Parts: sequence; structure tokens; C-alpha cells
Amino acid sequence: MSYIQGENRNQMMLAPICLDDYVDTNNMCRVISAFIDGLDMTGLGFKYAETKMAGRHPYDPAQMLKLYIYGYLNRVRSSRRLEQETHRNIEVMWLMDQLTPDDKTICNFRKDNAVALKQVFRWFSIWCNNQGLFGKELVAVDGSKFRANNSWKNIYTLESTKKLMEKVDAKIAKYIDELEKNDLVDEEKVDSAAIAEALKRLDKKKDELRLLLAELEKGEVTEISTVDPDARIMRQGGDGRPRDACYNVRTVTDSKNGLIVDFENSICANDIGSLSRPVISAMEIMEVSEITTVADSGFFDGKDFKCCAENGITCYVAKLKRGTRAPSEDYANSKFKYIKTVDAYMCPQGELLPYKYNKKNNAPSDRIYGNIKACKACSKRDMCTSNKRGWREIHRSPYQDYDDEMSAKMSGALGRRMMAARRNIVEHPYGTVKQIWGFKSFLCRSLEKTSSESALAFLAYNLRRVFNIFKNDNKDLLSAMT
Repeated sequence: MSYIQGENRNQMMLAPICLDDYVDTNNMCRVISAFIDGLDMTGLGFKYAETKMAGRHPYDPAQMLKLYIYGYLNRVRSSRRLEQETHRNIEVMWLMDQLTPDDKTICNFRKDNAVALKQVFRWFSIWCNNQGLFGKELVAVDGSKFRANNSWKNIYTLESTKKLMEKVDAKIAKYIDELEKNDLVDEEKVDSAAIAEALKRLDKKKDELRLLLAELEKGEVTEISTVDPDARIMRQGGDGRPRDACYNVRTVTDSKNGLIVDFENSICANDIGSLSRPVISAMEIMEVSEITTVADSGFFDGKDFKCCAENGITCYVAKLKRGTRAPSEDYANSKFKYIKTVDAYMCPQGELLPYKYNKKNNAPSDRIYGNIKACKACSKRDMCTSNKRGWREIHRSPYQDYDDEMSAKMSGALGRRMMAARRNIVEHPYGTVKQIWGFKSFLCRSLEKTSSESALAFLAYNLRRVFNIFKNDNKDLLSAMT
């Protein structure tokens, strides 16, 4: 049985004499090139967008941007691998006009243009808006953890630093004990020089920990990262690593074509209070004054709901399952009903808990409700509270009305439909970028530089979707770009 035969590698052949002949008219490279050629590199703030007559000529930032966008579209983010592509990939040779910058130059471009790269993403979002690719009616917001270029061991908290100090002290005491025991015998049984060197290293480590501890005890910061200054310990699911050094990346995705309108990188592990800000930014891009947004329970925050309402945003946020503050679930906070007419809560036993005082440790302060007399006479008190004072307190937030309104809204059929729509809208971009493209961790460090990586990844995602949308509709994307 014979096989399909290839060409003899020594056979002379007539290959295309023009590099452009190797890239067909529908190739994604032509879209990338047309998109970048239409940008105002100077206005976007790219380094070397304007050059001087004297000195060595730099690489054109437009060419470098083409290389990076192509790389992120094809799962190549490393500067060293991008350098290799310039030598062996026909499409990259076409994009780069056969230029071959070294890996350091490629790396520096991303590092030096962090702000400009995010502006490029925003410019493309504005272009999508002008093309009518956004529905401008419903957007979904979500956050996902991406690993930082940093080990969690290099992030210190007050508790972890104290534990490390104790371990270092224990090791120092152990080595000193070994030296003292060695002095009591005639012959040397341990390497005194090696122990002295180890003690020197431990003393240095202890001095470093002492400085970190002093900084943490001031209370101004809760974590100190010695490698990536902005990375924080966060809890993430999957991959068998529930806690790691991460950034929280939030996106706003439009429902019409699943395009990412805007995003933000954050060092805050949770999403509380983070709904209105990215949505307002997305509204500016889409040029609308009103919009509907949907998000999961991580964004449930009455104060944020108030901000959304004031800015024309209709919210649908999944109810937050708060933990019980009672020994028995039958006496959880949710079982206490607020009666607005008398400004009091009614407990499961039918007793009224009137307003008592305002909590003093926050502003605006929570209102505290309770009934000391009724609680002390109640036969169910042990099931209701473990308070040492013997009476149950109910805390009411200044924004509780917004919380209650959202909970009631999400209990109905519309709320359930909106949550089903949320999964279809916002989970797909993360699934594509993280699972299919493998973008689960950052290569750069600091909040600003990791934002540039997110901008490149989400720009590549949007470009791919727009390319497919125009292709399916038999429209000419190149003409729309120019």
C-alpha cells in the first residue's frame, strides 16, 4: 500500500516571488494590519510614536503592536516565542515587513506602553459601537481571578509574618543549642563554620521580617508583596490551588454579540461595591444614558445599587446568601421581618424589636434594633442568640431598602431569567480566554502592566468575534476598518 507522496525537497520549483502572495485576502493578518494602520499612535501615547532625526532609529510601535495582537490571537504571549515567530512564521513576516526585533525589545514595548495599550482596547470598543455591534440594552458584569507573576510565599500578612518570626527564632535557638553542646565535648561533631553561616542568614531574614512586621502593625496595609507590589492573596477555584497570588479581572460584556465593552484589573479579592464603576465606563463607550446590567451575588451591595440607580443603571444581582447569626437556622436574620410603619423588626416569636442605637464604627452608621425585656423572658433565647448580654441585635444598613428591593426582584421569574442570561453572556469570554487560549496567569508585574496584558487578551478576543461576525454576515471587514 502506497502513501500520499510529498515533493522532493531537492526539486527546483517556482515559488511566489512576493511575500504578499502567501497571505490570502481573507486572512486575519490583513484585518490586524488595517486596524493598526488606522490608529493615531501619537494620540494614544505610544513611546517612539514620534522620532528624532539624530540617533539610532527605533522600531515603529505600530509594527510591534501588530506582532503582539497576532501573538495573543494565536496563544503566543512570551517575548522570546514572539521573536522566534518573526524568523519562521510567514504571516508574522508579512505583518512585520520581515523585521526581526529581539525579545528584549519586544518585552520592553509591552512594558513601556501599558497605558496606551488599554487605550487601544477602548478605541476598538468605540469603533464597535459606531458599527452597531453593541445592543446597548443589557450588559453582564463578572470577575475572575488570574494568577500574578508572583508566589504567594512572597506576600506577607500580619499573621503569616508572626509565624515566620517564630520559625526563624526556633531555628536560631536550635543552631545555638548545637554549638553549645559541641563546646562540651572534646572533639568537634558539627561543622561550626556552616552553623555560623546559617545563623548569619537567619539573622538577616529576621531583620527583614522585623521591618515587615513593623509596617503591618501600623494597620495601613494588610498585605505586603515583596516581588509584585500589587499582587494579593485571593481565593480561586479550580486547578487544585484555592489560594494564590492573583489579580481580580472584571469585564462588562454586551448581550448582542458577546463583545467585551470594558474591563478593569483590581487588587480587591471580592466584587462588593464594584458594579457601578465599570458599567458607567461602558455606558460612556456606548454613548447611552440608561442600561440594564446583571451580575452574580458577589456584587450584591446596597450602596452600589443606590449609585447605579442614580446613574440610570437597572440592576439584576443574585441574592446574597448571608450566614445566620443565630444558633438555629429558624432564627436567622432573614426570619426577622422589618415593619417600616413602626420602624421595628418582628421576631419569629411575634415580639417587636424597636430601634435602640446607631453603630459608631462606620459612616453612615448601621441602625441597631433589639428588645432586651422580651429576649430575657423568651423560652427560645438559646436558639436565637449566643450574645453574652442575653438579647438579640438586628443590624440594619442605611442601604437596606435597596438590598430588600433587589432580593424581592430576584425572587421572581424575571430574576431567574436574567441570571440564566448572565451565564450565556459573560461566561463565554472567560472560557475562551482562560481555558481555550490558556491565558490564566500574567507575565508582567504591577496593576498597570497587568492591565496592558488584559487589554491585549480582550482586544484579541473582540477582534476574533468581530472577524467571525462580519464573515457570517458576508460583510467586508477590511473596508469597514479603513
